Amino acid sequence: MKKISILLVSFFISVGLLAGHHESDEVNLKKEQKAVLDAFEWDFGKAKIITERVTDNIHVLFGLGGNILVSTGEDGVLLVDDQFPELKNKILRSIRKLGGRKVDYIINTHWHFDHAEGNLGFGPTGSIIVAHENSYQMMKKPMPINLVGIVYPQQPYPSSALPEITYKDAMSINLNGDRIELYHFGSAHTTGDTAVYLRDSNVIHLGDVFNIDGFPFIDADNGGSIEGTIAFCEKVLEVINENTVVVPGHGPIANTQTFKDYIKMLKIVSSRITDLIDQGRTLEEIIAARPAREWEEEKGGSGLGALVLIDRAYTSLKK
Repeated sequence: MKKISILLVSFFISVGLLAGHHESDEVNLKKEQKAVLDAFEWDFGKAKIITERVTDNIHVLFGLGGNILVSTGEDGVLLVDDQFPELKNKILRSIRKLGGRKVDYIINTHWHFDHAEGNLGFGPTGSIIVAHENSYQMMKKPMPINLVGIVYPQQPYPSSALPEITYKDAMSINLNGDRIELYHFGSAHTTGDTAVYLRDSNVIHLGDVFNIDGFPFIDADNGGSIEGTIAFCEKVLEVINENTVVVPGHGPIANTQTFKDYIKMLKIVSSRITDLIDQGRTLEEIIAARPAREWEEEKGGSGLGALVLIDRAYTSLKK
């Protein structure tokens, strides 16, 4: 998740206003969703899709929400994650500039709204969607996402937007000259994360298991954990090599060394929080101790981003 701006204030104001009115549940839901999008400063009308080349037929699209990996070729167009349905036409225009016509396949790295809600736009037009079986289950029911201070009320997807193909531990797809390997190494950022490795091109998309746009977010209320994220990442290192192009869920395209540095950060933060928990410290005291202090300048300071990481890591470690 991207860093949340001071527009959080508007969220709390809107929630207060909602409490005083007797509007329909649907109207309230839309307002709550919009308040979260406003807090991220995401405006679909003004959004631009930026394309970055990885290889001749592999690109990354940056827009609003999670990064999209695109594979184009004789077998069709594959997207890894698909952002929001409101951006469908902008995403399609970018794909057509790359030689594709439509989206044939989608792999969801996980079920969070900013990575998979585009299913609502592409699913009904015939895109075949693939995801981990736990993500499929999460998409079938209301799943509030606690972002610390704000909650996104993610709603069930209609059948047309649900994955048609799921897997448990691993699966592979042969597409556009690539062996595309899907791996699930247990609960990490969520309970349904998928690492998508294009082996022949040596490119991997890790979704929000690897998030370098500020501090990472761990969905501790829905089964995610900092220790699970570390374990997942270490398993990924056994699959890739030093020359692998590593695409994060948010942030710029990276390499294996950046990924290793990220794991090191998570291990240090987790160890410090664990030690403080063992000493009987409260969450407030742990936040004040700044367990991620070395990375605060790089990640945007000791504000909300650091607080969210510490709060969610603490919650998962206490469980």
